[in-house]
Amino acid sequence: MDIFLDPESRQSLTGQLYEQLRRAIAAGRLLPGDQLVPSRQLAGELGVSRHTVTTAYGRLVAEGYAEGRAGGGSVVASASPPPLIGAGATAPRAASAAAALRPSPRFAGWSPYFRPPPYGCRFDLRPGLPDPSLFPAAMWRRRVTAAVTAEHPEYGDPAGRIRLRRAIAGWVARSRSVAATEDTVVVTSGTQHAIDLVTRVLLEPGDCVAVEDPGYVPVRRLLGALGAQVVGVPVDDQGLVVDLLPPSARIVYVTPSHQYPLGMTMSMPRRRALLRWAEQHDAAIIEDDYDTEFRYVDRPLEPLQSLDADGRVVYVGSFSKSFSPAVRLGFAVVPKPLAGPVTALRQLIDWHPPIAMQTALAGFIDDGLLDKHIRRNRRVYAERHHILTEALAGSLAEHLTAHPAHAGLHMAAVLRRGLRENEVLQAAAGHGIVITGLSDCFHTAPAQPGVLIGFGAVSTTGQRTALRMLDRVLAAQSPVLAS
Repeated sequence: MDIFLDPESRQSLTGQLYEQLRRAIAAGRLLPGDQLVPSRQLAGELGVSRHTVTTAYGRLVAEGYAEGRAGGGSVVASASPPPLIGAGATAPRAASAAAALRPSPRFAGWSPYFRPPPYGCRFDLRPGLPDPSLFPAAMWRRRVTAAVTAEHPEYGDPAGRIRLRRAIAGWVARSRSVAATEDTVVVTSGTQHAIDLVTRVLLEPGDCVAVEDPGYVPVRRLLGALGAQVVGVPVDDQGLVVDLLPPSARIVYVTPSHQYPLGMTMSMPRRRALLRWAEQHDAAIIEDDYDTEFRYVDRPLEPLQSLDADGRVVYVGSFSKSFSPAVRLGFAVVPKPLAGPVTALRQLIDWHPPIAMQTALAGFIDDGLLDKHIRRNRRVYAERHHILTEALAGSLAEHLTAHPAHAGLHMAAVLRRGLRENEVLQAAAGHGIVITGLSDCFHTAPAQPGVLIGFGAVSTTGQRTALRMLDRVLAAQSPVLAS
């Protein structure tokens, strides 16, 4: 810890040193067994005599705050006395003491949207979580280690390593027909980060942004935090209802491949209608190609970005589900006029992505290992998707009305009449099952009580058990109908 001595203070240097150490011990900043800095070393760092330090240490030992060890200097005592409040003593400031600062009204009451599962969780059925057991840990460890050894410890390109940008451009062109070059790819820390950078560059405070309703809550909160006027636009079985878009919208955020949370795919006529609308209203489109890697039935449709002839679409994605959320890498494919400003803004915020991770991922993509990994995962998730689909059409149908979905790592279902969402979530948690409510996803449209049931983070065997338990939970929560 740092010691601050004031030579102009009325208190002696010895007294100041003693007080600061005592307060640190009493407040828990120095813990029992922690080594105190050797007296000769501390005297040299503070520019005082060694006698000043040894006198302060001696007083701490005499009062039970520290203890000396033969040949081992002084350490914090295992049982320090309570802090003394009296003449010449200053009360330690508690770590949890009330502070004068408060968040602005925009952030009042905010808390993290996503948290680790609570203690006692047996089955984590939240949406969008990949199976960590499928991650190729040994192979990835070798590649990261090699990258750390090979790379120079220096600042990098804020747009990302050129090798990774080339790899991403080739990968999205090959897998999704996205038109990209190394100059239009910006490497980010995930999809949320990409959306943050792009919207900051495109928007002025108070501008209108249209989002799907229901939609992805973190994006809606992010846009509000940036000072945008967020307007929810309904969706139907063909995706976003373009005719209901507000004319003043500067950006439209969509998940056309697998609408979050309901799961439908935006139809081709609706995609073309959205592009025409954007051209007529001079608006941008942020296309989040959510879960497009995991499709189980129908063939994917062309992304908006590949249909775009005017450079109005920003295509964003990440490797969180296709590879691992722990890697924290994503990307934005931006029109060329945005590449410079987005890169410059990224540099102002956190300079650049982790270099070794970028190098390792670039090699993983170039060697075809990412495609192989996705194919393997798709087979596993397809089986789990089938199990959930059957359950929702079978025993769970008595309590839930499912929204058909042919992609992704979750399915949405509306609760039957009489079931209350919060009570269902709490009852499920009491049995070790964590699921997510549907109603929070609604912005301006009337909320529908329901659940989002994920299947990525639970084993196939565990999924069957969890669904049977969830069926019993729902049955127990269902009202008894009068005969």
